[in-house]
Amino acid sequence: MPRFISLDGTDVEAKRQQLLGYFVSTWEQYEALFAALKDEALYARAESLRHPLIFYFGHTATFYVNKMILAQFTDARVDSELEAMFAIGVDEMSWDDLDSSHYDWPTRAVAKAYRDKVKARICAFIKSMQITLPITQQCPAWLILMGIEHERIHLETSSVIMRMLPLHLIDAIRAESWPVCTEAGIAPAVEWLSIPTTVVKLGKSDSDRSYGWDNEYGYDKQKIEQFKVATTLVSNQDFLKFVQAWGYKKARYWTAEGRQWLDYAQALYPRFWRATLDGKYLQRNLFSEMPLPMDWPVEVNYLEAKAYCNWMAERTGEPVRLPVEAEWSALRQSELGSTPG
Repeated sequence: MPRFISLDGTDVEAKRQQLLGYFVSTWEQYEALFAALKDEALYARAESLRHPLIFYFGHTATFYVNKMILAQFTDARVDSELEAMFAIGVDEMSWDDLDSSHYDWPTRAVAKAYRDKVKARICAFIKSMQITLPITQQCPAWLILMGIEHERIHLETSSVIMRMLPLHLIDAIRAESWPVCTEAGIAPAVEWLSIPTTVVKLGKSDSDRSYGWDNEYGYDKQKIEQFKVATTLVSNQDFLKFVQAWGYKKARYWTAEGRQWLDYAQALYPRFWRATLDGKYLQRNLFSEMPLPMDWPVEVNYLEAKAYCNWMAERTGEPVRLPVEAEWSALRQSELGSTPG
């Protein structure tokens, strides 16, 4: 599967086939992810702040239909009842949108049949739609790219919810299609790289030749003063020291929001770790567990990362914090060796 589709090109039919292949490969990979779940897993509330996974299985297909209707490429729905159910996810402004009594979720077979119909419609649309190059936001192909990138986002977010499911809800045979790395070792010592004062450009311009969401466009230029950054991501091994120092129990490391989250989550260690009776930890990967891989990057939320930085600052006597977006850009710019401008 390509990383992205270029908006440029000179051969319309070659671009059409490229779009069709990108659509089908993304669609099939998404369905392969859900195929690793037993039926009951689709209706479990693995994450209390999100819908059951059956919603996300249907949602990405409904997205295409709704966008085609909005853009007036069609006025026909595939299944109005399912599309009303699958249209909108969690809305923080609606107090009752997670009330399961409001939903009569379809069976997997019904949802899959719906997806099959939508897939056939989109494939037919790609094969017949007018394509002009380069692709612009006014082209039908832009809508197709929007749908593909939307499904790829949900490929990631749905996999995170799946990691929260009990393992007995996973179909072990089908999960073999999603092998996990098992190589692990000791994390290297932390080293620091000095990034010189530089100017970075932020934002996406119309001249960028790949699809972008509306909130990516715009332009900003910022001067970033010299700073140092660790040459490796924080490892499980390093974060374990924070856990063993009872960092989750010491309020001084946590922001006000972080303390609220701790009260809610009652966490003592990262979400995808599991403590064993012998005082060690296992790490939950997508569909399996393994002994905590010490050299892998730790997976935590922003509040946990911020608390770790505060702990490190206290421990080392040095100012330690998370990089801001512009500093990430400066780091990438430095690694690529491009000239500041």
